[in-house]
Amino acid sequence: MADESRVLEIVRRYFEFAGADVERAEEIYHEDAVLEFPQSGERFEGVATFTEWRRQYPADLAKMRYRLRRVTARVDLAVVELTASYDGESWLQGVQLLEFRGDKVARERIYVMEAWDAPEWRARWRADTPADAPEGITPN
Repeated sequence: MADESRVLEIVRRYFEFAGADVERAEEIYHEDAVLEFPQSGERFEGVATFTEWRRQYPADLAKMRYRLRRVTARVDLAVVELTASYDGESWLQGVQLLEFRGDKVARERIYVMEAWDAPEWRARWRADTPADAPEGITPN
């Protein structure tokens, strides 16, 4: 099994190449890995399957951007909270769950949703959002 620092290293490496170099980004997966999108009910079995559809993704790779908000890693699990833009303008919120078997990903689940404005009635209980939000990771 990988340790937590190795899991973090693998996640960071993935986002160096995600969207820019599909083959390099896919190096983190076992050949029999499973990718699921629970919101749409999609399930892709085998890294070759989802590598091919990612190659065909209709977004302009030069405009794809990712901002990692937080990565929480354990020995066999990483939870990635992020925002993603596929058009260079609008940003979607996402959570990516990466389950590890050894030092490679065996299962990934991705949840994507639009952001919304917080209701004003909750304002008196909210903590302020830090002004120094983390910088994004963009494809090379």
